Amino acid sequence: MLDNEDQGWWDEIADVVVVGSGFAGLVAASEAAKTYERVLVLEKMPYSGGNSRIAGGGYCCWDSKLKLREELGLGEDSWRAHFDDTMRAGGLYNVPELVEVLAKEAPAGLDFLVDAGIPFRKSLPRIGGHSAYRSYQMACSGSETMGLLQEACFASGHVELRRNAAVRNLFREGWRPFADNPPGRVLGVAVVDDGTVKNIRAAHGVIVASGGYGRDVELRTAYKPSLSAAYSCTNHKGATGEMIRFAKAVGADAVHMEFVQLYPCADPKTGGIDQAAFLCYSGTGYGLVYVNGIGRRFVNELASREDVSNAQMNAGGKPTYSILNDRIFELLGIDADGIARLVERGRACKAATLSGLAEQAGFDPAIFEEGIARHNAAILTGVDEAFGKPMTSQMAPLDSGDFYAIPQWPSVHYCMGGLRIDAEARVIDIEGKPIPGLYAAGEVCGGVHGIDRLGGNGIAECVVFGRVAGRLEC
Repeated sequence: MLDNEDQGWWDEIADVVVVGSGFAGLVAASEAAKTYERVLVLEKMPYSGGNSRIAGGGYCCWDSKLKLREELGLGEDSWRAHFDDTMRAGGLYNVPELVEVLAKEAPAGLDFLVDAGIPFRKSLPRIGGHSAYRSYQMACSGSETMGLLQEACFASGHVELRRNAAVRNLFREGWRPFADNPPGRVLGVAVVDDGTVKNIRAAHGVIVASGGYGRDVELRTAYKPSLSAAYSCTNHKGATGEMIRFAKAVGADAVHMEFVQLYPCADPKTGGIDQAAFLCYSGTGYGLVYVNGIGRRFVNELASREDVSNAQMNAGGKPTYSILNDRIFELLGIDADGIARLVERGRACKAATLSGLAEQAGFDPAIFEEGIARHNAAILTGVDEAFGKPMTSQMAPLDSGDFYAIPQWPSVHYCMGGLRIDAEARVIDIEGKPIPGLYAAGEVCGGVHGIDRLGGNGIAECVVFGRVAGRLEC
């Protein structure tokens, strides 16, 4: 309970304050609303959803109530395999306890989304860095997904979403740097709400779910100088990381801030991610091939995003290309109308033959056709002598048309670093102790992914740790 003096200092009181309205924030709010009467979600932008509203919609987990892996006959998987793949991609810099929570709880997180009304495609790609087919694909756009999730979140009647509400400070009881007495709880936030500054008390806790810092060039170059403004960014404009600064100002620790990921398949013209970019990434397990500007294959397409991006930048110039045919599009769940829209928008060029595609894209025909023939042979033999890609029976050879080339280039995409948390999503201070009343989930956190995040683990992390954070376990 608050005493009279404390009540008079605050402009408003909520049980729980959630900062951010993407996957992590809305899931955390939904979970908190099961216990608390008033959950307030603060979104600084005029729109809600953050990066989640432009996300491709891939969610990796080893099992779910949808049972697609069994239905499609895609072999075995386990939480341990998901754990091992995530640790391997992270260079073992990951915090194992956090990765274990992610891997074990990802199926329940996907079931949560299904129960919220979010539809999924009847396909289950294997994508870069994963040893199994486990990438569930949402069958609607990011903005549509956020609409469905908001609807489910608000159904309790206990959640309020406030846009144009930018947090500008965290309040922590008794916090003084280098003070002799230990500080107390995080009490609430200062927020600029439609131009008015308010102090909002969070009686039971603040959950930070504000996303990463990919759009803040100054912050990202402070830790990784090579990622200058010359690099485009896939993120929405609000991905500026100020909540990390505010949390550090009340004693929070941050980890892995130097680990910033490039997305290898972004649109070379805009630096953003659209449907074409997502298909170029999710199609790797179905036989899609990456080639450089002269049509030469240059990488194991199932390698990690970091490895593929590095290979692209050493492949001879911008852009590189994904090569697909009608069969691969079919495996990805894209029909003829969907393909036609990509071609009409100029995101893909199309030809009936490989030689015709080489002419349209400006490839050397001999180099291009030889490389495709070698890859087709590797699918038949099961051995990729050129780059060591794991070949599977799910891969379609590029031996019949129509054929397509989609240009792609790396763009700043995801920040593996952020606030240090424990397995209960409690934010940890610089002395290694949980900060009472402060929780975090999603890209604002560090430690889950290590040096590189696997595709499909981002949304899974948001949902899994959003649910954990929303329980406000002390």
